[in-house]
Amino acid sequence: MKITKPAIAGTLESSDLMVKVTPNQNGMLEVVVRSEVIKQFGKQIRRVIDDTLSKLEVSEGTVVVEDKGALDYAIQARVQAAVLRGAGSEKLNWEQLS
Repeated sequence: MKITKPAIAGTLESSDLMVKVTPNQNGMLEVVVRSEVIKQFGKQIRRVIDDTLSKLEVSEGTVVVEDKGALDYAIQARVQAAVLRGAGSEKLNWEQLS
């Protein structure tokens, strides 16, 4: 899947996160993570983001995550929503994501 347009999912409320996706001109996948709890949970946050992007087969785009202490299921859901919006896709293979 390729990000073709800018999209956002989530909020900057406590225990949530905002995910912004944009097309990437160099044809690569770039992920930026900012979090209030990066020192404690940075590796787990990054793992959930990377796993979700991998399952969605995202190959191109820029993904910026602004985390405010969200749990894994919220991270996964917000990344999925932003990617689907940014790719202009409405189809999601739920079995692939489990």
